[in-house]
Amino acid sequence: MIPLTAKLSPSASSQPLPLAGPVSCGFPSPAADYAVPDLSLDELVGIRPTSSIFLFRASGDSMLGTGIRDGDILVVDKAKEAKVGDVVLAIIGCEFTVKELAKDEQGNFSLVATNPAYPPIVLGEAETLEVWGVCIWVLRQMGAAR
Repeated sequence: MIPLTAKLSPSASSQPLPLAGPVSCGFPSPAADYAVPDLSLDELVGIRPTSSIFLFRASGDSMLGTGIRDGDILVVDKAKEAKVGDVVLAIIGCEFTVKELAKDEQGNFSLVATNPAYPPIVLGEAETLEVWGVCIWVLRQMGAAR
């Protein structure tokens, strides 16, 4: 089960943060004094807090191939229309699950884990798939601070 963490709401104190410029992940760069204009996190990720944006905390490792780890925060847009290949928050029975939306040659939908240790969820004729929302961002704190 994936617990609802929070509903995204606008921050009155939102302000742009300084963006110092590119940083080398290989060899060090001599362009240490390079500066660019400040950057707003809201603008960077393109998320405008609305009534359709929700935050969920991921549980488990079935979506490791997509980069979703246990404990990550998922930003889910309930208003976005799901397409094949999207990572969706779906309701199976009475529980939420996060999987990739797939469709076979016969037009039947399934939910696919991106960790090969987990089989796909293939829906029977009597079962219905309810896509609750589309995952649009994964948030994770890095390093020992986590």
